[in-house]
Amino acid sequence: MQQVQYKFNWKRLVFYVSITLLALVWLVPIFTVFLTSIKSTTDFYSGVGLFEWPDIPQWGNFKNAWIGGRMSMYMRNGLIVCLCKVPLGIFFSSMLAFALTRLNVKRNRAIFIYVLIGMMLPLQVVLIPVNIAYSRLGLTNTYISLIYAYIGFGIPLGTLIFRGFFNGIPKELDQAALIDGCNSWRLYSTIILPLAKPAIATVFIIDFLHTWNEFMVQSVLITRDSMKTVPNGLLSFFGEFSVDYGLLNAGVLLSIVPVLVTYLLFQRYFVYGMSGAVKG
Repeated sequence: MQQVQYKFNWKRLVFYVSITLLALVWLVPIFTVFLTSIKSTTDFYSGVGLFEWPDIPQWGNFKNAWIGGRMSMYMRNGLIVCLCKVPLGIFFSSMLAFALTRLNVKRNRAIFIYVLIGMMLPLQVVLIPVNIAYSRLGLTNTYISLIYAYIGFGIPLGTLIFRGFFNGIPKELDQAALIDGCNSWRLYSTIILPLAKPAIATVFIIDFLHTWNEFMVQSVLITRDSMKTVPNGLLSFFGEFSVDYGLLNAGVLLSIVPVLVTYLLFQRYFVYGMSGAVKG
């Protein structure tokens, strides 16, 4: 009976050890935030270490952050903006990418480059004009102001990802659909878009994350506390002379939950969608 010789793969061992160490490095900040969130103000002045478990964990910090710190209101506002903006952004950017890749649009490459210029434009350059325009229209302190601004700022990246993915879909599908009587809208909605689920998931994750964490635009357009989202809402945890770090970190952990759920729901499409965009 022939014996099967097993060859030990050192490269694979080094690879898995390396990614395990990197994962631990990435988890250290989350672990420290968690430990800080269950500490009282007294613990910070009594010599309790950063990685040390407190004698009396303050689990009530999460309840106080949710109710007293109004995290429920800030997260509700953030979810309303994200769940309106992200699908609309996906719709508009995918429609633009479809037109640039599947329709006979003249100078489509020049149009695409013009759209990408939006990614190079510093956000600080447009804040004052946008604020003046919205103030004159009476749109400040509204969901519409944030949704409209975020859609405009997010279209370039979404178009880049969708255009790359659409270019990887064979054009023979278009010809077959046109022979069967499909118009451009049906081609987009029933053939191209269903095939682009990885790209949709990729844009959804990136767009949701950027919109949820965006601070600069909303700090200019939103001044009413009842309309603030999470990044601006967390500033309310900073007092004039002191900061309740336990309450602040509890709020930070609560704000991570929607982003984590979104990523877990769409992560299996994420890598494939990004690779399709790069290839395109």
